[in-house]
Amino acid sequence: MYLGLDLGTSGVKALLIDGDQRPIATAHSSLTVSRPHNGWSEQNPADWIAAAEQAIDELKLSHPAEIAAIKGIGLSGQMHGATLLDRGGNVLRPCILWNDTRSHHQAAALDADPRFREITGNIVFPGFTAPKLAWVRENEPDIFARVAKVLLPKDYLRYWLTGEFISEMSDSAGTSWLDVGNRRWSADLLAATELDESHMPSLVEGTEEAGRLKAELTARWGISGHVVVAGGAGDNAASACGMGTVKPGHAFVSLGTSGVLFAANGAYLPNPASAVHTFCHALPQTWHQMGVILSATDSLNWLSNVTGHTAGDLTSELGDDLRAPTGVTFLPYLSGERTPHNDAIIRGSFTGLAHQSDRPALTQAVVEGVAFAFRDSLEALHAAGTELTRVTAIGGGSRSRYWLKSIATALGVSVDLPSDGDFGAAFGAARLGLIAAEKAEPVAVCAAPETAETIEPDANLASAYADAYSRYRALYPAIRGVSS
Repeated sequence: MYLGLDLGTSGVKALLIDGDQRPIATAHSSLTVSRPHNGWSEQNPADWIAAAEQAIDELKLSHPAEIAAIKGIGLSGQMHGATLLDRGGNVLRPCILWNDTRSHHQAAALDADPRFREITGNIVFPGFTAPKLAWVRENEPDIFARVAKVLLPKDYLRYWLTGEFISEMSDSAGTSWLDVGNRRWSADLLAATELDESHMPSLVEGTEEAGRLKAELTARWGISGHVVVAGGAGDNAASACGMGTVKPGHAFVSLGTSGVLFAANGAYLPNPASAVHTFCHALPQTWHQMGVILSATDSLNWLSNVTGHTAGDLTSELGDDLRAPTGVTFLPYLSGERTPHNDAIIRGSFTGLAHQSDRPALTQAVVEGVAFAFRDSLEALHAAGTELTRVTAIGGGSRSRYWLKSIATALGVSVDLPSDGDFGAAFGAARLGLIAAEKAEPVAVCAAPETAETIEPDANLASAYADAYSRYRALYPAIRGVSS
């Protein structure tokens, strides 16, 4: 048996699979986010451990024999979080999360140093880890002085599981400290934030062993023998392993809290000016590119909270057939935007509202706005040298066929829906646990699921969508001048 642990922003998911990669059981424990100030987003790492314990304990109650047979554990997690430990391994402050934008001034200062883009292949985004440490140094100097280790969220779970300070390439690529082409820490970039390699975990590939489960935990869960903990992956790379998006030309679109357009690459192809993320993949000597939007299903959830109707009810009002854009345009910049703007200050907007703009018109605009944000990412991927003709849809928002039709038409590419099953980050993490424990061949294990259905772009609405996208593109510079 093999266990995948996915530490997300909203909860921890535990997924148990067997040697044939069949899902056996799953459990979930929820997490909350603290937002003490505008632009801040934090979690207490102790809550991650409590949530992981609860999820695994639940599996042990329902499947004790299967839990006892675990041989490998893989980890997936939300990226970029700054988890700060002292010399005793104690947490110094709440973790600053991926969607926290307080360090935008520090990010701009680091990004002005040409070494960062040259070595990492990426813009220094406010959500990345290095500017968070620069913020702590400037605003919480007593805490910064006590920092002995900086861990990413999933790697703090690894520390709890194994007692080891280890990370892997895909997650570490999102720190702004990794030499992404050479897959190692950069002493120069660490020094720019007054750190060195002693503050960092050691590095392995996501498919390699990265510690073994502590004896007290094997005893607690009734496991006999040693359990290998794999390097694992950041959440998007783990989802790619679950979806089989590990070869050049393979891509997925993820409609989750944030949105991701992810393409696997067989070579390192940086183009930071496009605001595309160029990261190491979880498999050795592979990389990936992705465009990231910060508020995907979060945009519809926001409208749901405002209207008092569930997200499902809102999209069901649109019916089954794709509609022509109404002239109402939504910019989904509720917490700033990454690709292509790298703008932590910009905020969302509706334009083109009229007396007849009812609730379905607002829902349609939100759905289209997110689809056009993915189009922005597609254009950025094109600029970075990656061409896509089809993508596979994953994430909670992919349950809306209307939304997928809108995305297919906005992008002008085919959207595949995988056959029924759980192919997300927890499944990808479990696959990595299997690979590390059995020394299995990574590409063979990370096979793509069967395609159940393909949604094609609506040719009859291609022209109307192109016009609507042109309006969408014109709005960012128009409202940027009045944003504060």
